[in-house]
Order: sequence, then structure tokens, then C-alpha cells
Amino acid sequence: MKYSDVQPFSEIYPDELTSCRIFAKLRTMSGPVGTPDSPAPDSPAPGNPASNTGARTPRLNVPEPGTRHGEALKFDDLAIEGYPAEPGGAERPPIDVEGWPIRKMSFSLIRVLDDEGNAVGPWAGSLTPEQLIEGLEDMLLVRAFDARMLRSQRQGKTSFYMQSLGEEAIACAHRKALSPGDMNFPTYRQQGLLIADDYPLVTMINQIYSNRHDPMKGHQLPVMYSSKEHGFFTLSGNLATQYIQAVGWAMASAIRGDDKVASAWIGDGATAESDFHAGLVFASTYQAPVVLNIVNNQWAISTFQGMARGEVATFAAKGLGFGIPSLRVDGNDYLAVHAVSKWAVDRARAGHGPTLIEWVTYRAGAHSTSDDPSAYRPAGEAAAWPLGDPIDRLCRHLVRIGAWDAERHAAAVEAAETAVREAEATAESYGTLRSDDAASPADIFDDLYAVAPPHIRRQRQQLGY
Repeated sequence: MKYSDVQPFSEIYPDELTSCRIFAKLRTMSGPVGTPDSPAPDSPAPGNPASNTGARTPRLNVPEPGTRHGEALKFDDLAIEGYPAEPGGAERPPIDVEGWPIRKMSFSLIRVLDDEGNAVGPWAGSLTPEQLIEGLEDMLLVRAFDARMLRSQRQGKTSFYMQSLGEEAIACAHRKALSPGDMNFPTYRQQGLLIADDYPLVTMINQIYSNRHDPMKGHQLPVMYSSKEHGFFTLSGNLATQYIQAVGWAMASAIRGDDKVASAWIGDGATAESDFHAGLVFASTYQAPVVLNIVNNQWAISTFQGMARGEVATFAAKGLGFGIPSLRVDGNDYLAVHAVSKWAVDRARAGHGPTLIEWVTYRAGAHSTSDDPSAYRPAGEAAAWPLGDPIDRLCRHLVRIGAWDAERHAAAVEAAETAVREAEATAESYGTLRSDDAASPADIFDDLYAVAPPHIRRQRQQLGY
């Protein structure tokens, strides 16, 4: 290949990639910034010969959120100029496509539902009205479950809880795109993966209450579930570990000649962890059958998403350097979530390798029951989120096609709340964090080894168990 045959860098990369900063932004600085003693950018600094030769002094760049308390709300980075963000505007490529030909899809936004509730574009039509109603009922159940558990934590029945308010469509719709035997490697906000797969609510609450029927026997913090039968790998509180575990599981599936697919989950903030990048390296190199989900809910605890995203325009674009097809999707659009999830799962199952998906959504609630979001983000930001509420949007679509009405919706809400209330009452009868009949401390020694080694047996005897 001759040098003249190489495509110019500026033609290969979209504008957003050429705006990436490999290093921190450099700004001229030779005195305290923002003081009367700060020299003009082009003037030489006294006593600094280098300044006379045009050299610059590095200055650390600290990203800031687009809106502060008291300022007008804005979401400037949601739609990127020059890339489709309107409903129905994104293409639907074949599942055997490679990453580079569809690189622009990491900057566009795949959407199906428009503002009137119509399903439009090439990604529409993957679900029947009956399946959509089931999806709506799943999301209503997740929201009712979250609300009940949040109250239970305030009442002292559990020490901790994390809700998924505003993000229900992502886990619920994604679950429907998977098959029995596939395995999710979730974070702590994907309870919808279990609920949409009919995992018993009582069992979930037993784990949250750490009572004597807790399937984890107190080994895990509340909300850190585990169920092999429901494709829910044991949840880890350590950030980003799910990515390398999922990729390794997917590689093992391929080695066995199996058709099972792994689905890895991570939040926007945890993409700054090294495990995220290590997972992408192995997924790309070995073409593992895995879906790599990034839930961009705009806030990592008290830190806005720009801190982990860096100067690249989207989280989806992080997959491009690894040659992984990377898509950016409206995470509050149930139809879009299901369609793209099914596309990525089918692609992995057919042997075409990994897909990275950035789900654009908004964490409407607190990060956890230990968090107060009013301390770091503007009031009203959740209500102003341009992509709306996932339940409201799917409800509007079902009404639009004549499959839903206000009466049926009220009945569905009541049914969800009743189911959660009854499950909570049953679980509470087995004990809560405040009960005297909570799980026995002896349980800490169970399920660690097939045969307990001598030092574990001695510890158990020392504690009288």
C-alpha cells in the first residue's frame, strides 16, 4: 500500500472524533487565573523565557455540567448536529455488519416513538400489541416495587435500596430480547431483568430484608440478587467487574460451541474503570457473543456523565477504537430498546461478535437511599428531560393504536401495587432487618466451599456455630 492510497484522517473520522482531546486541554497560564495579574494569552510572562518562544503552560481541564443550580435547564449534548436524532431517522443495518461502516450510528440516536405516540422508521414493528401491553405491565410492576422498597428502607426494614425510576424500559425490554440460557451480568439498577422474567417478588424482598428466607443468606448487600435460572449473574458492588466477567462467560460459550449470549451492564461513570476497556479488548479480539450495555443516565452518584465520557461526544463512540459496532439509543423508548437489543442479541448468536449500546436515559431518583441529588443537580431537571418518561410514552403509543385506555391503565397500576403489597407482607412475615428472627450469623459460613477447610471449621466453632 502506498501512502497516497491511505484515506485522509479527516475523511475517516467524523467531526466529533477529531474534537477528542488525547491530553488535557492546554491553555496559556502564567499567573493565577481570573486575577488582575493574569497576563493576556499572547503576552510573554515576566521571568519566563519559554513564553517568548510561543510555548504554552499546561492547565488541567475539569469538565462541568451544562447546567448549575438556578440556571436555565439545557441538554445540548443529546442531539449531535449532523446526525439523525429524530424518531425513525436512524438506519437499520444487517446483523452481519462490521463496526466501521456504521460508525455514524454511535453519534446518532435511534428512536421509534414520536411525540404523538406513533411507531415510525425501520426499527419499528418488532413487537405485537399484546407484547407491548406485557412490557407496560412489567414497567409498572418495577416502579411499584421500587416505591414500596424505598418506603421500607425509610421504615428501617432494610438498610439500603436503589431504585430505577425513569430507567425501567431498558432492563424490561432488553430482557424480552434474550432467550433461556443467556446470561446477564448486571449492575445494581437492573431489577427489571428479573421482574420482566417473572422472578418471584417475595424472593427479591427476602434478599432485600436479609431475612431467614434470603436466598443469598446474608452474603450480599440488599439489591444484590443472583439467579442462574433467570440468567442473572451474581451482582457485584465493585464497579465494572461485570464487563470482564460477561466477556469471559461469552468466550466460554463460544469455546463450547454453544449459542448462548452474554449481556454485560455498566453505568456511564464506571466506563472510566480499566475493566471496561479490558472487556472491550477481549470482546473485540475474540469476537465474543456479548452485548455490551452502557446505561448513560446522566449522573454517576454526584458526578455528571461528562467526567467519565471525556472529550468524545458519546459513550457509544468508545467502542469504535476497538472495531465494535456501536449504537446510541433512546433508552426511554421501549420499542427502540427492544428492537436494538434483539438486533444485537441476534447478531451475537449468529456469530458476528459483540455490539456496544449506549442507552441514553435519565436517573429520575436519587442514586440510592444514601444520596440526596438536590445537592448536586438542578431542581426540575428530571421533569425537563427531553426524552420523557418511559411508562408514559409506551402508554401513549398503546392508546394511539387502540390497545389501551385510561380505565385499563388504572387497573394495571392497581394490580401492580397490589402484587407488590402482598409480596411485601409475605416477605415481612419471614423477618426484616429489625426483626429478632433475622437470618442466623452461622449462615456466613455456608456456600463458600464444597468441603469447609480446617480454618473455616475452627472459626465456626469459635463463634459457637
